[in-house]
Amino acid sequence: MDSQAPADYTSLTPDTLLDAVDDCGYQTDGHLLALNSYENRVYQVGIEDQPPMVVKFYRPGRWSDEAILEEHAFALELADREIPVVAPQLIGNRTLQRFKGYRFALYRRHGGHWPELNTSAEREWMGRFIARIHAVGAARAFRHRPVLDIDSFGSRPSRFLLERGFIPSHVETAYASLVADLLQQITGIFAAVRHARQIRLHGDCHPGNILWADAGPRFVDLDDCRTGPAIQDLWLLLSGSRHEMQTQLIDLLEGYLQFHDFDHRELVLIEPLRTLRIIHYAAWLAERWEDPAFPRAFPWFNTPRYWEDHVLALREQAGLLGEPPLVV
Repeated sequence: MDSQAPADYTSLTPDTLLDAVDDCGYQTDGHLLALNSYENRVYQVGIEDQPPMVVKFYRPGRWSDEAILEEHAFALELADREIPVVAPQLIGNRTLQRFKGYRFALYRRHGGHWPELNTSAEREWMGRFIARIHAVGAARAFRHRPVLDIDSFGSRPSRFLLERGFIPSHVETAYASLVADLLQQITGIFAAVRHARQIRLHGDCHPGNILWADAGPRFVDLDDCRTGPAIQDLWLLLSGSRHEMQTQLIDLLEGYLQFHDFDHRELVLIEPLRTLRIIHYAAWLAERWEDPAFPRAFPWFNTPRYWEDHVLALREQAGLLGEPPLVV
């Protein structure tokens, strides 16, 4: 096994991938299915005389070993409390595996579908589930995982886009001025709730990271777990008009409060967090643009139309930041 980490996924061939799983003591049957993931490489791998396994190869250079192991420890801690989160498998008393410089983890495959959350009962169910995660998350702190803050989700991403020349010249001045104003507003809002509790979060709690089956919801990815306010794991499940989002939030909190307290001061953070996510997402795509998987998956990115729409979306957020928060 080569300890030198590769710079990208170029050497992660199908044979290398299957050999890595074989190296963990499984006998693969040659069946391989790429799953929907761009930040990492995730595959379903056939195993002789056993159900298939899911293997996740971590993006080289993104996380330290300590940060990945902390993600794994959080998932195992949740699973030990019988919270339905897919946790990595222990192989040789470790969850983080290595093969030819790549770091990866193995998971049992679980079925399910994208959650629609169309009913109050489903939303309350989801609220209870997230509250149980937060009850565990509040018990201790991360040491190696990042914090959800304005610098990492707003200042640095916007600076990257400007310095690397991704913003077209005809909207560059408008973008720079708009982002500066937005971050100033957001800084003031964050300061007003600076005493709100920071806990361990899922961090990227959108429907794509949830499998829904008859037994209810199950999270399949804690790759972006981090420290932040509890509302981060709730607002991503809200959509539609203000009235629709308020109704959804009431249902989520109806379930949430059965298992964990909620600081209602955090409601003012919903639109600031949404604004930061919009800024961060554009920079995330830009930072990965040399990865061949990204132009294939996101052909609409980095076009003049994309950046014009991006600026428009940020202008809409500037208006929303001035509106009263949702109330429960």
